[in-house]
Parts: sequence; structure tokens; C-alpha cells
Amino acid sequence: MGTAKNEFFRLPRKPENAHFIRVFEDAEKFFCTYLTQSDDLGRVVVPKEIRRTLRIREGDPLEIFTDREGEIILKKYSPIGELSAFAGQYAESLAQTAGCLACICDMDQVVAASGAGKKDLADKYISSQLGKILSERTAVMFPDQEHTGVRIVSEQEQEYAGGIIHPVICEGDVIGGVILLARDEKKRLTAAEQKMASCAADFLGRQMEQ
Repeated sequence: MGTAKNEFFRLPRKPENAHFIRVFEDAEKFFCTYLTQSDDLGRVVVPKEIRRTLRIREGDPLEIFTDREGEIILKKYSPIGELSAFAGQYAESLAQTAGCLACICDMDQVVAASGAGKKDLADKYISSQLGKILSERTAVMFPDQEHTGVRIVSEQEQEYAGGIIHPVICEGDVIGGVILLARDEKKRLTAAEQKMASCAADFLGRQMEQ
């Protein structure tokens, strides 16, 4: 942070540099003033703007790290994210077996995706609609009477003809989901694919508990 500050303030304070210097000063004040405040018990308040940006919800687990320079680092903990390599292999197996696009997500973003169109979903933040469906703890197969279509990620460009969403539950908490998607109406998802998604979600949930 100190190095960046020095680099910024080597800029001549000319009108064309004023915007960059002001933005940096505001950012430095925001992080240094608000994040270093703590109460008598040592609790640090994370401003709601940061919580909203990083999607930190009440009750979300956070990892705390320290480095040699005295910095304290907060990192959101994702049980499914810890098994990202394994999740990638599982998504690939699902996509090959079901013959459709398959992805595995935690409650923030898509951790793994496989199949045609995977680049549209991989590492993207999930939509609020998908988050709500997962939090309801029930499997959804769309289109149905309640869901004519489901937005999977926030920045979704393509509408999917059909899909199956099954929550992953670990120790009573929803930690993510297994999703199978059909990109066109020629591919019909059936009870067989629904069973695949259910088995995958149950298996991942049990893996997290071990």
C-alpha cells in the first residue's frame, strides 16, 4: 500500500492527474479509516459497501490470516471451493454422462463448469434468483409452472431451454448446488438427469462433512 501511495503521489498535481489522485486518496481513506476501527473486544466492523461487493452475508464463515508485515487478511471460506479440482472432474463426468452443460457452484459463484457453453458460466457470480432457489433447499426442474426460466449467473447472456438445480447440503446448511442445463429445446432433461444431479449433490455434501 505504501509503495502504491508513493507512486501515485509522484504524479505532478496537474489538472489531468487530479482525478487519479483524488480516487486514490478516497480509497486510501476508506480502507484505512473504516477497516482499522475495532471495539473493546477487538471486533472489526466491515462496512456494508464492502460486504455488498464481496457478497458477505450474516453468518458467512471467514478465514483470518496475518502476514509478517502485520496485515490482517479476511477471506471468505467456501467448502466447495476447497474442492475445486475435484468439483471440476465431477462436473466433467456429469456433462459427459448427461450430454449437457453441467456446473457446480457455491453460494457466490460457479466453481466448476463443463460442456458446451462452459465459458459463459465458469467463475461467474451466481444470480440472486439462483441463490434464492438454492436457499429454499428444494430441487427445481425448469421450465415448470413456477419457473419458466432461471438466470444462473448475474451477467447471463443466453437463456437456457431447460435445467435442473439441486442444492448441496452439508451439516444442515446449503453450501451450493449442482446444475444441469440444456442449451436448446432438442435436448430434453428427464428424471434420469434429475437423479444424476441429486446423487451428485448428495455425494458432494457428504464429502464436505468428512
